[in-house]
Amino acid sequence: MLLDIIDQYRSGGDLTFLIVQTLFALLIILFSLSVHETAHGFVASRLGDPTAKNLGRLTLNPIRHINPIGFLCMLIAGFGWANPVPINTRYFKNPRRGMAISAAAGPISNLCLAMLSVIAIRIIFFFWTSANLVLELLFIFFSMSATMNISLAVFNLLPVPPLDGSRLFYVFLPPRIYFGVMKYERIISIVIMLLLVTGVLSPLISTVTNAILNGMLFLVGL
Repeated sequence: MLLDIIDQYRSGGDLTFLIVQTLFALLIILFSLSVHETAHGFVASRLGDPTAKNLGRLTLNPIRHINPIGFLCMLIAGFGWANPVPINTRYFKNPRRGMAISAAAGPISNLCLAMLSVIAIRIIFFFWTSANLVLELLFIFFSMSATMNISLAVFNLLPVPPLDGSRLFYVFLPPRIYFGVMKYERIISIVIMLLLVTGVLSPLISTVTNAILNGMLFLVGL
């Protein structure tokens, strides 16, 4: 994200416009990551696990959720992560299913935010009659929100720890294999970060993100 903005500046982009984009990106990241983690905790709580609630993680306050490295990755590359909400599967009646549902809640919340952003874009176009600075700024904000939230959802659904996709795999893998992989969570996290910084993951995530975004735009008639 930030790299794209810098490239625009080097290509002669308007500095004021790029500053606005950066501020919008910061707001979207803080809100989207907070919604993502709160969704995990809320669903886990509804399924019987009070851990997130007891730790004060059922809040949209970004201070309770933001991971500095994940935040920077989100700002620079367009996809990242927050501090994971702790989930104790022993509280679930069906631990495997409870873990999967709780894990899916985060990406689903971001897809819902993206869809709401696309609907907002459709409403903006309905009122768009001539050059209007307010509508232009709203269009930029919700366009960025749609793209960034979809990217966040797609990235977190990758089936590698510590991302949500690895928790979803918990349903399908034998516990012995699953926990064998999770032993290397920290190493895998470092590898994922390197892949983010070097841009290796960007083509895959961008392709899937664009496909989902185009589908949403089609649904609202854009």
